Amino acid sequence: MTDKQRLKREKAEVRGAHQSNAGPVPEKKRMMSVRLADIDWSGCAAVYGRPYRDRVIHLLALRDYKEPELLARLQRDGVRQKDKDSLGRILQEVADLNVKDNSFSLKEHLFQSLQTDWPGYSKTDRANLKLIL
Repeated sequence: MTDKQRLKREKAEVRGAHQSNAGPVPEKKRMMSVRLADIDWSGCAAVYGRPYRDRVIHLLALRDYKEPELLARLQRDGVRQKDKDSLGRILQEVADLNVKDNSFSLKEHLFQSLQTDWPGYSKTDRANLKLIL
């Protein structure tokens, strides 16, 4: 076999290998595609890897907030629009409204579920929470 023939044969083998590589589909390609719009973000961890409701509870544990003030604090933490839209519903579940100054405070029974080592708290927040509890 001449060099020319051998080279031609090797090229044909390489081409054949590329064409016959239509074997099993890799795992990555078999995965179902998911659109972000189809995902239920309601339990999503918006801040510090914690659900949005949990973040609201832990903020209200430290002090009373008026709704615009609480919303501003949550926005600083990077809360998504969908979460912002559910703030009113969450406040109804976890907070009592003080009609005199239109502020919200954490419902008494929820203080039992607080985590003093919650990642969203600073050292000062943790110390203040221990005094409150």
